[in-house]
Amino acid sequence: MENYPKDIYTEPEPDPDTLGNLGPLTGMAGIWRGERGLDINPKADGPQKRAFIETAEFHPIDAQTNGPQILYGLRYRIRIVEPNKVETFHDQVGYWLWEPATGALMQTLSIPRGQTAMATGNAAADAKTFTLEAVRGSTTNGIISNPFLEHAFRTDRYRITVTINDDGSWSYDQETVLIIPDRSEPFLHTDRNTLRKVGEPILNPTAAAEAAA
Repeated sequence: MENYPKDIYTEPEPDPDTLGNLGPLTGMAGIWRGERGLDINPKADGPQKRAFIETAEFHPIDAQTNGPQILYGLRYRIRIVEPNKVETFHDQVGYWLWEPATGALMQTLSIPRGQTAMATGNAAADAKTFTLEAVRGSTTNGIISNPFLEHAFRTDRYRITVTINDDGSWSYDQETVLIIPDRSEPFLHTDRNTLRKVGEPILNPTAAAEAAA
């Protein structure tokens, strides 16, 4: 059982400077582009390898409190296309969150195929590599899919490992375990890319107000 405080209501005063309190997520703040992504996904005749180009925005939000818990985080939006095409084949939104007091990391994600999840992990404030995971059926780091996806491409596990690189870029390796009715074994759907900064993050409202004052 977690060692939670008896007082679950009193809220401390958070620091308005979200960018200064992101811990391991600090290197992900900003606007990014990755041009050498690789997606391996299931098709009727076997795995398909697909190159992709990714644009992503990660902007700080004002600190969030759950009683005594303080979370600092980034709101993000990802758009992925195939080279030389304009059609979006992957769109994703959500939050990356960090709890300095415990080292807890959270990623929420939602995609317009009717699926949402929350992955969790743990890392030190200065960590350059960290892994988060979501598991079907969990009430704290679970995966929810629409009825068709649950039937045809059931997601049992999602895992993402992020590495902050020395040159200022960051990379991710993502694995999704799918259960597909016509396959005797689970299918490992993978995505990976390296993102390079093309723009700075927009300050969170309380930090922007302090800067303006």
